[in-house]
This record gives sequence, structure tokens and C-alpha cells, in this order.
Amino acid sequence: MSAIQNPTNANVNTKPALHGVKIKTRKSQQKAQAKYEPIVFRDSILKILSGAQPDNFEEISQTLDAAGNTVDFRKYGETLFEILLTGGVLAPGGTIIDDGAQRSPFSIFSAQDNIESIKKHVEVFDKLIRQRYKYLQRSFEDTIKNLLQYINKWRSEENYKLATAIGLFASGQMTNLNFLTVLFKEHLVKEGLSLQFVTAVFKAYLGEQSIEHLGGSLKKAGIDNKLLEFFPPNKRDEEYFARYFGAEDMKQLVEYHSQKQRNSLKEQTIDHVKEMLRNEGTSQEIVVYLKQRIKEGNWPENDFVQIVWDALMQAVDWSTRPEMIENQASRQIKKNAEILAAFASNPKSEVALLQKIQIYCHEDTRLMKHFRLIVKILYEKDVVSENAIFYWYEKGAKPYGKGLFLKQMESFVNWLRTVETDSEEEDDEDEE
Repeated sequence: MSAIQNPTNANVNTKPALHGVKIKTRKSQQKAQAKYEPIVFRDSILKILSGAQPDNFEEISQTLDAAGNTVDFRKYGETLFEILLTGGVLAPGGTIIDDGAQRSPFSIFSAQDNIESIKKHVEVFDKLIRQRYKYLQRSFEDTIKNLLQYINKWRSEENYKLATAIGLFASGQMTNLNFLTVLFKEHLVKEGLSLQFVTAVFKAYLGEQSIEHLGGSLKKAGIDNKLLEFFPPNKRDEEYFARYFGAEDMKQLVEYHSQKQRNSLKEQTIDHVKEMLRNEGTSQEIVVYLKQRIKEGNWPENDFVQIVWDALMQAVDWSTRPEMIENQASRQIKKNAEILAAFASNPKSEVALLQKIQIYCHEDTRLMKHFRLIVKILYEKDVVSENAIFYWYEKGAKPYGKGLFLKQMESFVNWLRTVETDSEEEDDEDEE
């Protein structure tokens, strides 16, 4: 007789199961795993890089290229660049986690303290990002922006290497300079760290590109007019700027900044004169204001008179009807001749004004055929002398529409010469 199986005893070790239901990991367990995931990634990268010779940059590039097939660059992009820039993973507060692990054999911080070594390191980044894993660009820029908050945590030689690398990255168009705004943080500026850092950035950049190229990058980053903000408050003036960067052998940056300041002052001056004219300010009031500005900007008069001309012309609400242009130009110049005369007080300034008007009439075709009229009015109002007109006509005219304007002026110049001859003859008769 076969034994009868007790159904209760048969299933005593069986546990219920829910098929098709995903069991969620508890939040505390998720946090614990997330906390150590970057460290696991770091250890994987360090193990991979340990197989490459530290000074064999081609081998390092190939090793990193292949590593993207085995580790998750997309998920841990910022961790990857923390390792490649500093040698380790950052803890909250900006220090590198010190858990006994060795630093990366390849990093910007571990480069030799010279530009050639740093350039070779930068080339590895270029191959990794631009030639292989382009999706890493965002992580690369975010990592640099994060690192710049903590330049007070690094040694001076590490800051120099990082700043030099950033200058090379930007000069090679691997990144922009937007993240330099992080260095406007008050404590970094006050300690002089921001100024030291950007000095190394600019020096490395200018070693590869022109000041015009750097200026374009600064403008794109929105900091071309904010360079003084990198200086500690007690050193934030034009004179110190010029001395500091001059001593750093970056006179081209001094001139660039000086020109930017002049352009800014020029725009402010023109806008204010236009406003004064709209509010019917007197010529005397406008001259007083302009004399303050020429002093503030330390402008030569022959440069400043050209700004005055721009201000007067921009204040005109030009008609769309061509037949009205001559009357508008004539009226504006006659009304404000006193203002021009105040800043055309010597032959050099008079010639500069004539050259400016020539270029202006060439660029604004509405005024092209009225050049002679404009000069004639300025002569009649004693703004420019016949000698200045003769000099411009004989050898001072600019290339812009030169033939056209010389032809326009021919009859007027001949008339002036006749007047001058008659005047000399009258003087001779008086002496007799």
C-alpha cells in the first residue's frame, strides 16, 4: 500500500512568489550604492590607466578610447574628468577623496610644470572629446566650472597647470571661457587667486592665438568689459591693470583693454550728446560736458573731434527723402559749428576732422555728393582753415572714395587759392 503524502508537509519549505512584479530596492540601499558608484568607476579607470606608460600619451589616448567600450563614460562623465584633471574624485567642499587609493597616473595636476608637458596632456583631451566621444563635451565644461570654485583648495602649482590647460583648451576651441565667471566669487577675488588664475589662462591663450582671437572669446563669454572685476577691490583701477599685465609681458592685453574702455567711453559720450541735443542743450553746455570727457578719457584732440562729429551726425533724424538730406546736413553743421570748433583748435585736429568727414560721407552714401558743401560750411564757420583744406587735398585724403572727393573739391580749392593770392597781393600793396 503506497504511502499517502501529507499536502501540508509537502509544501512546508515553499515561499510565495509574485511573478511579473519588479521588486524595488529600498531607498536607503539605493543611496548607499549611489554613494560608492563614482568610487567604483574611479577604481576601474585607475586600473585601466595603470596599464599605460605615464609618458606615452599616444598609448594613454588609445587606452582611454578603448575604455569607453567597457565603462560608462556617459553616466560618469564628470567623474571621468575630475580624475583626468585632478587625479582623483572630488568630495563635497572641493577636496580630493583620500581613501588610500592612488592618484591617476595621468592628469593635468600630475603634468610637469612646463607648457610643453601640459600641451601633450591637452592633446589627450582633444582626441578623447573631439575625435571620439563628442557627447562628453558638456560633462567636460561642467567639470571645469565646478573645479574653479575650489582653486583656493589647490596648491599654486596645481592651479597654474589647470589654468594653463584651460587657456590651451580655449585657444584650440575645445571650450569657451564662460566658466571664468565663477572666479568673480568674492573670496577668490579678495585673496588674489582669481587674478593669478586668469593671468595664467590668458598667457597660455596668447601663446597660441592673437589678442583679437582672445578678445573674441572674452566677448562671447560676456566678460570682455569685466576684466577689472578679477582684481581685488583695492587694486581695481586702469593704472594698476596696465602695470600688472605689462609686467606679465602681456602689453597686447593692456592695449586691448584700453581700447575697450575708450570704445565704451566713446559710446557713452555719443549717447549723452545726442540726449543733450534732443533736450535742446546749448552749445556752451555741450562743450563743457565734452571737455570733461576728453579729460577723463585722456584723448588726443585729433581723435576726440571725430567722436564729436559722430555724435552730431547720429543725433539727426535723417529723412527718407533724398532731396531733404542736404538741408538737414547743412542745418545741423551750422547750428553746432561752435561745438566742432572747440575741438578743432589746431591744424592736426582740423585735418583729422576733414578725414573723418570724408570717411563718413563715403560710408553713408546719402551724404556722398554733399562732401564739398559740408567742408565749405566748416570753412565759413571758421572750424577748418584753408591750410587744413589744402593739406587734405594735396596729401591728407584717405583712400575711401578719394578720387570722387578730390574731384568734388577741385573747384572749391582753386577758389581758395585765388582768394589767398588776392589777399597776399593786397597785403603787399598795404606794405608799399
